[in-house]
Amino acid sequence: MGNVRSRPVNTGQATLLFLGGIGSGLTGSMAGLASLVSYPALLAAGIPPIAANVTNTVALLSSAAGSAAGSRRELRGQGRRILRHGVAGVAGGTAGALLLMSTPSDAFERIVPGLIVLGALALLFREPLRAWYARPGRRPPLGVAVFLIAIYGGYFGAAAGVLLLAAMSLAAAEPLAVTNAVKSIVLGFSNVAAAVLYALFAPVHWTAAALLAAGCLIGSWIGPALVRRTPEKPLRVAIAIAALTLAGFLWHTA
Repeated sequence: MGNVRSRPVNTGQATLLFLGGIGSGLTGSMAGLASLVSYPALLAAGIPPIAANVTNTVALLSSAAGSAAGSRRELRGQGRRILRHGVAGVAGGTAGALLLMSTPSDAFERIVPGLIVLGALALLFREPLRAWYARPGRRPPLGVAVFLIAIYGGYFGAAAGVLLLAAMSLAAAEPLAVTNAVKSIVLGFSNVAAAVLYALFAPVHWTAAALLAAGCLIGSWIGPALVRRTPEKPLRVAIAIAALTLAGFLWHTA
């Protein structure tokens, strides 16, 4: 664990992590896809899967901060709503982190490809999933949905933002930019809860986390301005295809 925390990063890896952070912040704030960019960047930098996962969660705290700064217009008057769902996010994120820390590393490596496929499918079939979820009798209370999604977010997190955005968009008739901004902050609550446990008990690679976080802060600050005027469907499809390719590669190597 100690070796992972202090493993040096060369110039090429540092550049990859910083640029991956910018891409992660952009896609996370625009479409809830942060981990589908940042996690592969950490793997490409040579960080083992569990260390990459916990490092990713810690680094993505800056994504929530950047989204909050870039979404001040959309977040006006949303304080009570954020606090209410944030409580469920904290509970779920804590549960997910505890679950991850009790999962053996070899088992996690076998589970990850399936989780990435789940995230990719959620992207590709987001509209049909929304329609199915909206049918009478199939939609749990939003607080329950937030809690369950936060467990997934604390455990792994790829496309957790997509799932949370889908759930929250069904519960409120408002512009997508507002729902997206609230989603980013609520997901941030989940990440904070998990990150505290990871910082204390898991093999966080702090140099990689700092580089990734710096890029995430920039990307997530820019993202809300772009989401107001940019169609995100092509982005969703491209990242979903890349995620399926990554899942296939990880499944083969595992």
